Parts: sequence; structure tokens; C-alpha cells
Amino acid sequence: MKAFLIDRYGKNHGRLAEVPDPEPGINDVLVKVHASSVNLLDSKISKGEFKLILPYTFPLIMGNDVAGVVVRVGSGVRTFKPGDEVYARPPQARIGGFAELIAIEESAVALKPKNTSMEQAAALPLVALTAWQVLVETARVKKGQKVFIHAGSGGVGSIAIQLAKHLGAFVATTTSTHNVEWVKALGADVVIDYTQQNVEDVLRDYDVVLNSLGPAELEKSLRILKPGGQLISISGPPTAEFAHEQKLFWGLGWIMRLLSSGIRRKARKQGIDYAFVFMRASGAQLQKITELVESGAITPVIDRTFPFEATAEALSYVERGRAKGKVVIKIL
Repeated sequence: MKAFLIDRYGKNHGRLAEVPDPEPGINDVLVKVHASSVNLLDSKISKGEFKLILPYTFPLIMGNDVAGVVVRVGSGVRTFKPGDEVYARPPQARIGGFAELIAIEESAVALKPKNTSMEQAAALPLVALTAWQVLVETARVKKGQKVFIHAGSGGVGSIAIQLAKHLGAFVATTTSTHNVEWVKALGADVVIDYTQQNVEDVLRDYDVVLNSLGPAELEKSLRILKPGGQLISISGPPTAEFAHEQKLFWGLGWIMRLLSSGIRRKARKQGIDYAFVFMRASGAQLQKITELVESGAITPVIDRTFPFEATAEALSYVERGRAKGKVVIKIL
């Protein structure tokens, strides 16, 4: 089969190559991939930014999102059968969505929404699961709460706005000038043009902040939250709790405790809880997202679609940080 892979960490975006077809294990489904999508995580993995916590071997097939058709199942699989249209975020240890075939653990797979194309379905798993695990699982957002989401026009932001509104929250976000009206159409109640205003000068007494940006934005987020609020970051710094969940070497846990000590200390002084969320695969949660998509509560957002042969170009495009929603790779 054809696959897009890297041979080592670095700025080189990788290459298309012929590789052996994967063999599904007892609890795996073998999926013929119709589409995948690009995440900033792909770029960070290829550059080696996660090599201490995700010890991949080479050559490494890239890709964290999949939509396609089941062609074979392992003997232990009970939920899926050949011919099922599915989508998934493969478990982090077994990524490989930029390929014609992929074997995925049954527990990570869900039936794709009936009202989406393969390309639309492929745009959802990683960002929708991230939004779900921040807003539903960690923050437990309730009706009437105020939620601020950084970078509302991005992949995670565009889905998180829709999910937060579905949960009954009052939602604020940021974007650049030319995206303000577009982000309002996603459901945001307040949209701040970050080229014209500072968020911390405008917003007050928020219950939850979803941070996906850097240290400066993370610290400014503390000024937006009320006592008892929650600052949840998907871009770091990671915590010792994360190291424990990932079963990392104890020394890494100590390092992560040190890296996050500054923001945790400042948050505590204001009576704010700080948490780091590193999205994990979950077919069960993805099935709930399927229901929301089919009901119209969440709509996939696609900026551009690239052919499989232009995967490196798609990665470069996402790295520039100007995509509205997701960038999709059409594989079949």
C-alpha cells in the first residue's frame, strides 16, 4: 500500500512510499482509508517534540485522523463488520492515518455520521475528541456558564465553540479581523479581534478557559477567570498527573511538575484550577460526537482538501496557522 512516512525526526515533512499492508490483530479492524486530516500534532510529532513521551520507531507512518470503510476484522471484534463506514483517531501508539490501509483497535473506532462525507468525517476525530475531553469530561460545562475558547477559527476552536453552545454555555473566542463574522456564525456570543483588542481587557468572570496557544496567552487567561474557574490547556505545560496517566518514567513526572509549577502556583493564588489535557482515542466518545453531528449540533469545518500526493504541502499549509477549521487529505 501507499503511505506517507518519515524516516527520522526533523523539519523534512516526509515522503510517500510503498509499504506492506498492515495485519489486523485479534481486536483490530482493518480500514480502507478514504480520507484523513492534518493536525498541528502531526507537525510536532515529525519534528520530535513528543519523542520523550511518544517513543515511535522508524519508518513512521504519519496521520492522526481516519475515515474509511472496514475491510476485515479480527476474531475478537464484535462491534464492526466489513462494509461499515467508520472514523477514528487511532491510539497514539499506533497512528498511521496517512495511508491506504490502517489497523485500528476496535475501542477507538466509531460509525461515521450518516450525514457527512468521508472528507467531513475525517476532519472530526482528533479535534472533536479534544473539545469533548476538555469541555465535557474535564470542565463538565453546565448550562449558563461562561466559556472562553482561544483561537476560535482553528481546528479545535471551531468544534469547541459548537460543542460549548450545545452544552448551553455563553461562549467567547478570539480570531483575526477577516474571520470575525465567520466565527460568530459558528455560534460564538462574543468574538474578540485579537489584532484590535486584548482579551484580558474585555472579558471577566469566566468559568472555563480552553487554551491552545502559548505561555503568554495562558497567563493572560488567569485574568479572565473568576475564583473557582478552570484553566484547561491542550498546549502545555504538562503536569505530573499527565505523566502518571501516561505511565512515563518517574523523572519525566518530576520535570513536568517543575514545568507547570509556575502556572499552577499563580492559578492557586486566584482560586483557579489548572489542568493539562492530552487527547486520547475513544470510540465511545466519538460515537456520542456522531450523534451530535447527525442532530446538527456540530458541523465539520473544512478549509481545504489536498490530494494524497500533496500531503507534505498540506502539512506546510497547516503549519502556517491560517487554516479556518481543518485541512483534509483525500486518499481514495
